[in-house]
Amino acid sequence: MSDAGQQSVIDFLSRPGTYGVPGPVERLETHTAHVFLAGDRAYKLKKAVHFPYMDFSTVEKRRSFCEEELRLNRRTAPELYLEVRAVRRLPDETLILGQEEGEALDWLVVMRRFDQSALFDAMAERGALTEPLMDGLANAVADLHETAEPAPDRGGAPAFRGYVEGNAVELERAIGTVFEAGRVERVNEGCRAALKQVAGVLDARRSAGHVRRCHGDLHLRNICLIDDRPTLFDCIEFNDDFALIDTLYDLSFLLMDLGYRGLHDHANRVLNRYLARTGYDGLAALPLMLACRAVIRAHVTARLVESLEGEKRERAAAEARAYLDLALSYLDPAPARLVAVGGLSGTGKSTLARGLAPALGAAPGAVVLRSDVIRKQLFGVAETETLPQEAYKPEVSRRVFAEIARLAAEVLAQGHAVIADAVYGEDWQRSGIAAVAGKAGVAFDGLWLEAPQRVLEERVDNRRGDASDATSAVVRAQAARIRPPAGWARVDAGGGRDAALVAARAALGMP
Repeated sequence: MSDAGQQSVIDFLSRPGTYGVPGPVERLETHTAHVFLAGDRAYKLKKAVHFPYMDFSTVEKRRSFCEEELRLNRRTAPELYLEVRAVRRLPDETLILGQEEGEALDWLVVMRRFDQSALFDAMAERGALTEPLMDGLANAVADLHETAEPAPDRGGAPAFRGYVEGNAVELERAIGTVFEAGRVERVNEGCRAALKQVAGVLDARRSAGHVRRCHGDLHLRNICLIDDRPTLFDCIEFNDDFALIDTLYDLSFLLMDLGYRGLHDHANRVLNRYLARTGYDGLAALPLMLACRAVIRAHVTARLVESLEGEKRERAAAEARAYLDLALSYLDPAPARLVAVGGLSGTGKSTLARGLAPALGAAPGAVVLRSDVIRKQLFGVAETETLPQEAYKPEVSRRVFAEIARLAAEVLAQGHAVIADAVYGEDWQRSGIAAVAGKAGVAFDGLWLEAPQRVLEERVDNRRGDASDATSAVVRAQAARIRPPAGWARVDAGGGRDAALVAARAALGMP
C-alpha cells in the first residue's frame, strides 16, 4: 500500500468521531509517519514507504515495527507508549478503531499525548533547560545503556569505517551545491585519520560489552519532560544498523545537538554526569563520534536543500554548512591539560570548575573530578548523603586523592582535559596532582580560590543538596592550618561566580 493508498485510513483518523472525544483532531506529519492528536492520546500511523534504510511498505511490516516500537520505547517511556491498535474494515466497508473483527487495514502506535512545549528542543529555544534537568537526562541515558541488550557482533572499528565512508559519499554528492570541495575533503580525511588512531579503542569497547541496543536517535526533539522527569522516546526500531551501536556513540548525538545549539555548559554537564555513572574509557574516540554525528546532520540537511526554494533553501544550506564546520572543530580538538582548583570550603571551587570545564580541552570540555563526589562514591552513598567523621580520616583522604590521580591519568591518556576539584590543603596533595600532569606530559595549572572567612562560613552553612559535608566549623579549622600553595594562581572568589570565572580564565590564558 502506498502513502496514497493509505488515504482512506488517514481520512478516517482525521475525524473527531473516530475517537469519541470532543474537539478537533490535530495532525502532525514527518517523512515517515502521520500523528493524530485527539483528546489525551496520540495515534501514530507509519507511512507506507520504502527507503534503503527503512521498509514500511506492507501492512504486516508496519504491524511488526509498531510492536517493536512499543516494546523498545517502553524501556524508557512506559507511561507514554500504551498499545498497538488496528484500523479495521467491516464487511459493510465501515472503518473502526481497535476491534478484533474485520480486516486490518493498518496499525497504529497509541501514545499518551503530551504538550509539545515539553519537548527538550522547545525548552532549549526558550532557555528552560536547567542543570538539574541535565543531570536527570544523563542519568536517564545511563540507565538505558546499563540495561540495554548487548550486541557483541556489531560495532567496533568496522562499523565506524562504514559510517565514515558512507558519510564521505553523501558529502561528496553535495559538493558544488551546498559544500565546498576543500572542506569536504578535510572532513573526510580527518575522520579517516581519527578512525585509524582509535580503531583499537572501538574494538576494545565492543569486546567489553559497550555495543548495545541503544536509542539510536538521541537528540533533543526525542526527549520530553514527563512528570518532571527527562524522558527518552521515539527510539530507532526499524534498522539495527542505527540502533545496535556503541553506547558512547549514542550519547554523542545528544552532546553534538547541545553543542550545535550553543549549549556547551549543558553538554559538558551531561558528559560529566554520564561518565561518573558509566566510567571514563572511550573518551579517545569521542572526537570521531561527535564528528560523525555532525557530518550525518550536515548531509541529511544538504539533501533537504534539493527540495526547497528561496529563503528556505538558503537557510537549509547554511545549516548544513554549520554542521560541517562543527565536525571540523571536533576533529581538531584542543590539547589535554590538567587544572587543579583548590581553596577552603565555600570558596566556590565546584562552581568555578563547572564554569571552566566547557571551554577546556576537547569538546564538550574537561572532565571534572570532585573530591566530595569521589569520597561518596568510595563509600557507596548518594552524593547528598552526609558521611560520618570516620570518612574524613587521613587514610581515607589518601584513598580519595589516589582515586582522583588515577582517574585523571586515565582521562589525560585519552587526550581529554581534566579539572581536579578539592581543597588541596596539604603539600602531598598538591605535589601529587602536579605529578600526574608531568607523567602524562601535559600542562598543569593550579588555581587557589580565596574569600573572606565570614563569607565562606555563611556559604557552607546555607548550602543545601550538595555533595560537600563541610560546615562553618570545618572552615574555621581549615583557615587555622592551611596556607596558599606556592606557584598556584590566586583567584579572588569573594565577589561571586562571574568575577571569579573571569579571573580564573585569565590566569589560564583562556579567551
